[in-house]
Parts: sequence; C-alpha cells; structure tokens
Amino acid sequence: MSALLRLFASFIALVMAMGIGRFSLTPQLPHLISEGQIDLTGAGLIAAANYLGYLIGALDAIRARRPAQVRNRLLSGLWLCVGLTFVSFWAQGFWPHLLLRFGTGVASAWVMVMITSLSQHLAVSTHRPRLGALVFAGPGVGVLLTGLLALGANVTGQNSATLWLIYAVAALIMLLAILPMLPTPAAQPSPSVTVAPSARTPGISRLGAIYGLYGLGYIIPATFLSQMANARFQGQWQADLFWPAFGLCAALGVLLISFRRINPHTTRYWLMGGLWIQALGVLACLLPSSAGLALGVILCGTPFLACMPLVMQRSRDLAPHATQRNAALLTACFAVGQLSGPLLAALSSHFSGGLQPALGVAACGLLVAGVLALHSVSAPAACAPCDASTALR
Repeated sequence: MSALLRLFASFIALVMAMGIGRFSLTPQLPHLISEGQIDLTGAGLIAAANYLGYLIGALDAIRARRPAQVRNRLLSGLWLCVGLTFVSFWAQGFWPHLLLRFGTGVASAWVMVMITSLSQHLAVSTHRPRLGALVFAGPGVGVLLTGLLALGANVTGQNSATLWLIYAVAALIMLLAILPMLPTPAAQPSPSVTVAPSARTPGISRLGAIYGLYGLGYIIPATFLSQMANARFQGQWQADLFWPAFGLCAALGVLLISFRRINPHTTRYWLMGGLWIQALGVLACLLPSSAGLALGVILCGTPFLACMPLVMQRSRDLAPHATQRNAALLTACFAVGQLSGPLLAALSSHFSGGLQPALGVAACGLLVAGVLALHSVSAPAACAPCDASTALR
C-alpha cells in the first residue's frame, strides 16, 4: 500500500481520536449544562479528568517500544474512542461523564503518540516531510467536524445523548475506513548515540516552563469556547459557529507553519509570536461582544496547533541527540498545564460565578511564556531538522 494512503489514514485517525475522542466535550458542554446534568464548575472538573487521562495515556505510551506494544495501544485507543463515545449516549450526570472523559483522554493519547511516531517515520523514509507535517492538521479538522455536527444537531433540536450517538457513528465509520491503511510499526535499530540519563541540556527546563504555561493558556478557551458563545447568543444557532471556526483556524495554522523555512535562530521568535497572539485572543474573549469572541477564535485558534511543533523544533535545536528524553519531559509539562487549566476554571466559576479570572490568568501565562521564549538560550549553529514524531505528544 502506498505511503500516501497510510499518511492519509494517519490524518483521519487524528481527526477521529482528537476531534471526537478528546475535544467533543467542548460543543457538548452547553447541552449538558442546560439539561441540568452538570454546572460550570462540574464542567471544569470533567475537562480536568479528560486531561488527566491524556497525561496518563501519554506517559504510558512513551514506554511502548516493541512493534506489538505500539500496534496494541494504537488499535486499543482507536476502538476505545469509538466505544466510550457510544457509551456516553446512556450517561447521565456528573460522575458517568467524568469517568468516560477520563477514559477517552487515555485512549486519545495512545492514538496521538503512536500515530505521530508511525506517520513521521513513514513521511521521512519516503521523502514526504511536508505531508507528514500536514498529518497534524487532523485535530483541527476533527474540531471542525465535531462543531459542524453539533450545529446540525442543534438546528434540528437534538439533545446531548443524540449528539453523542452521532459522534460515535461518525467515529466508527472513519475507523472502519482506515483500519486496512494504518501505518504498521517496524522494529527500530538501537541508536548509535547514547545520551547519559544524567546529562542536562541548558534551556530545556525553561522550555518545559514555556510548554506548561502554553498548555494552561490555550486550554481554557479551547474547553469553554462553546459555552461562552452560548451565553453570548442566548442559545441561538449562531453560537454553534464558533467551535468549527476554531478548528478551521487551527488546521490553517498547521498548514502555514508547515511551509515555513526551518531556521534554529528564528524558531524562538515564531514561538514567541504565536504565544503572544494567543494571549491577545484570550483577552479578546473577555470583551462583552460577539465580535470580541470572534476575534478570540481567530487569534487563539490559528496558533493553537502550530505552537506545538515549534516547541519540539526548539527542543531539537537545543539537544538534537536527546529528543526522546526531552520530549517526554515536555509532554509531561504540557499535560500538567492542560490539567491545571480546567481546575483553575472550576475555581474561577465557584468563587466568581464566571470564567473571567481564569481567562485573565491564562492570558498572563501566555505572555510570560512568550517572554521566556524570547530570552531562551541560543541554539547551536548546526542542528537537525525537526523531529515531528514528537511534535504533538
């Protein structure tokens, strides 16, 4: 089977696992809150459970080294995303949704890490690096898809249970279509260069702080965007346009960043710019108008996925022979930031009755992350191209 088909299957796998398995909660929150199943504080805790599952799944996936382990986690993650979304049709109340979102967090992390590794190895070995980079537009397209399905369901008056069923059927169709085309893992030779576990790379700790603040900053608008739009438009159908628009902007951001010229001396400036643009987008969400929310979608959404490969490129610029170890560290920092965001939102909702304090903290975090990126240590003059296999772990 051609490499092009396998890369396309990888793209669809991320559309399904991330768009439906991980981010389908966002367009469902207005339904779950209006139906009285949860409140805004509970929504933050359910989102935190999803990101905790993602952290655990990502850390577990790093241990998968043998081809059989990689294949098992990939297939298990894909089928769990479908199955747990089907089970969500019968879920009612806080605890069932929390447990199901935790499970889909683990499953989506397995798929993300395995597909990332397999697709990027395939892209490099077949001299299609740009196609490999475009695989990571999958989560953005998945967000676009879940948003359009939610729009259709809301226009026709469907409830949250029906929307879960629609998502599950869409996920099953995608999975059955790509199963024969998924890339297969092969035994990897032992690396010729061994980096001592105790070796420390200047700048990686700072980069970990940047990635953690980035995870904290983007996740609050990404989680609660649909609910904020629903509050602004009083439940009208126009509120359902914001989430698919966010996904479209995210996919376009990956497309734009994939065609940039890779230069170790300019990566930190690209990263700083992306973080500060997102900070402005978070602040725009605080404006009491639909125009402010629309501006927030554009400014938050476009760098949403694009900043991730920039961080990993920066890591490789600083330590080209320690990418796996440093990627594991950065993945943990990013996941901790993501997990902190919904918890902060829950506290904000509980004590202030809204998300404004949490959004303010998120914007400050992104601004600080941009400053840290600007003043990070200089990269070596010579470096290898970005190892995209770790870009979105």
